[in-house]
Amino acid sequence: MFERDELSTLKRRINEPRRFMQVLSGPRQVGKTTLVRQLIPQLSFPAQYISADAVSAANSAWIAQQWEAARFQLRANAGEQGLLIIDEIQKIENWAEQVKAQWDQDTFNQTPLKVILLGSARLLLQRGLSESLAGRFELLPLTHWSLGEMEAAFGMTPDEFVWFGGYPGAAPLIHEPDRWRDYVLNSLVETTVSKDILMMTRVDKPALLRQLFELGCGYSGQILSYTKLLGQLQDAGNTTTLSHYAQLLDSAGLLSSLEKYAVDKARQRASIPKWQVQNSALFSIFSSYHFEQVRANPVEWGRWVETAVGVHLSRSAHTSKLKLFYWREGNDEVDFVLQQGAQVVGLEVKSGRRQSAPGMASFQHKVRPNKVVLIGQSGIPWVDFLRANPLTLF
Repeated sequence: MFERDELSTLKRRINEPRRFMQVLSGPRQVGKTTLVRQLIPQLSFPAQYISADAVSAANSAWIAQQWEAARFQLRANAGEQGLLIIDEIQKIENWAEQVKAQWDQDTFNQTPLKVILLGSARLLLQRGLSESLAGRFELLPLTHWSLGEMEAAFGMTPDEFVWFGGYPGAAPLIHEPDRWRDYVLNSLVETTVSKDILMMTRVDKPALLRQLFELGCGYSGQILSYTKLLGQLQDAGNTTTLSHYAQLLDSAGLLSSLEKYAVDKARQRASIPKWQVQNSALFSIFSSYHFEQVRANPVEWGRWVETAVGVHLSRSAHTSKLKLFYWREGNDEVDFVLQQGAQVVGLEVKSGRRQSAPGMASFQHKVRPNKVVLIGQSGIPWVDFLRANPLTLF
């Protein structure tokens, strides 16, 4: 079975002396549960896996009960250490307070019980971590799968990856396009929206959130204001509501709204967003074309390649200390801007026949970045870029 690089990181941390809880966060169906199940047989001490998926949200005592059961097993086996793994922890109300109380009790009593927490709603998980568990945990983010991982695990070609994206559970279905589309829509997207957003966050206009998601995915790679989006939405709303819903979609690992790069942070936050799916499958499922049709059209294919590059950069921004933006001044535009500390890199994607990128010269003149990079036939081949770590640009 294929093992992601994060498994070795998690194993190393768990084999260290008990110091911090390990928290795995990321979108649904990226392999969080699989990762810990792969970890368990590689450990030299017993581990207990439990899931809060079917537990009532109001049953906060469930955490204490499961924790006590893990302590009992540890004492019964006379073990020097043990591991408790709790999946979908964010489903329980006030989970962070319960976890804090149990963890602190073990610390006081010197109970050698290590803990891994898993959660798929990043916003809710981080809220609990920052409010109650400060100084008690390390975060290990898991993102959508990369081209290299999909190639190694499923033999997916680069072109297939650009269209079908990085959902490992959907990979066996790519040769049945209609079945693949239904699986992504119903089993992945709908479950994420229903369980991770609507059931655990107050959303006054769920129909509006769903419409925003579908429109945002369709406009992936394009700069479009909330005001213009409102004109295409059937449900009434306002730009503040849309901005809030965009944050929820981003926290669920579905759709991001990139800010314009600017030295002035106030102008940056007030900028028109550029929409970017976090998995290119989410761009493809709302297309009226099929893979073969888009691949045969250089102009349309260029949109998908740019989206895949954006997904790759977004993945890196979620796992490392990178910030991702776009840039535009008048008619001049650069597709993506990466920032690490004071260093800035501009990236322009040109996968079709036309390789000129006039916006790069204007960006270089006005922003004075550390470098500008062309991804395409005249620069770094897009396949090579999708296999590389964007951190190597700095």
